[in-house]
Amino acid sequence: MSHLRRMGAVVATAAIALVAGTLSPARADAAAPPLPTADPFYTYDGGSLADQPPGAVLGGPRTVDISMMSLLGPAPTSGTQLLYRTTDELGNPSQTVTTVFEPSGTSKGIVDYLSYYDGLGPACSPSYTMQGGGAGIGQEGIAISMLVNAGYTVTVPDFEGEDLHWAAGHESGKSALDAIRATEAYLGAAPATTEVAMVGYSGGSIAGEWASELAPSYAPELDLIGTAIGGIPVDLGHILSYVDGTQDWAGVIPAALVSLGRAFDVDFTPYLSPAGVTATQDVADGCILDFTKSQAGVTISDLVKPEYADFLHIPVVADILKKLTMGTAGTPRIPMLMVNGNSDGTGDGIMIAADVKGLATQYCKAGDTVQYD
Repeated sequence: MSHLRRMGAVVATAAIALVAGTLSPARADAAAPPLPTADPFYTYDGGSLADQPPGAVLGGPRTVDISMMSLLGPAPTSGTQLLYRTTDELGNPSQTVTTVFEPSGTSKGIVDYLSYYDGLGPACSPSYTMQGGGAGIGQEGIAISMLVNAGYTVTVPDFEGEDLHWAAGHESGKSALDAIRATEAYLGAAPATTEVAMVGYSGGSIAGEWASELAPSYAPELDLIGTAIGGIPVDLGHILSYVDGTQDWAGVIPAALVSLGRAFDVDFTPYLSPAGVTATQDVADGCILDFTKSQAGVTISDLVKPEYADFLHIPVVADILKKLTMGTAGTPRIPMLMVNGNSDGTGDGIMIAADVKGLATQYCKAGDTVQYD
């Protein structure tokens, strides 16, 4: 647990520095990279993906220029990218990319850094934004840089997959675990003796939490020592009701319709009102700041036809929400640090504190070690 606490201290220092405003600007001299949809590196043409085991390196390594903010030390100026095989929400073989950063000295272990990119379009993926594409990697580059400077190897996967299946928990978790496998294969590191910690916030907490649940059955060979996550969306149905009509976070509702429709191969259009069709089209390639801004104040009743006003209880929707409720796929066997805000008596404006505390309590009762703040 001491390694996890040290890692948490590094990330906390980065957060404090953000408040203090002691940032170095990102490099501005790099040319914009091609979008993943226009970059052949993201495409596997070596035969059937089903013939490759989860975590297999399918392409790379390739070196890319990186554009990040820095703090109290140099920011990485290059990273190594790997195309690797993973598994989508429906259990089908798929592929995605992770970006690996190695420290200058001997590595203390691997941190699976799970970005809060919460996106629906290729311009949101961290493998692209870290190269200076889109809106850039922003504040997360500080934490990544500090982890590397502290001696950790950091792998940053595009865990939503090539089709941006945001909030698809099983896929995100498996992609996070397979990124570790691919990184260890690239490094020549032994899975049984290479310590790995996972850290993620918001959308990154989806990947970190589900990876922790799934690891005992999906990747038992990995030496996972702990997971630190914050802003945790335990029950998506509760969250959609909580943000309904709010100015700050209502835009996640049409975005969730897009992402989960893709992930589960479900067409929600027959349930949608004309306004709902327009809203989902508007957000279809956006990143979280795009759709929270453009869809501020939208309600579920705005988005659906009157006969589907009880949208969350439509059988196909209810089944998806039940499947994506955290704590239903297994119990983590590694120490967990779980953090959530509570600014209004319910949560942080999007995540519900009682749900997170309930999940932490569930894991404690099942025998796992959990610190909940």
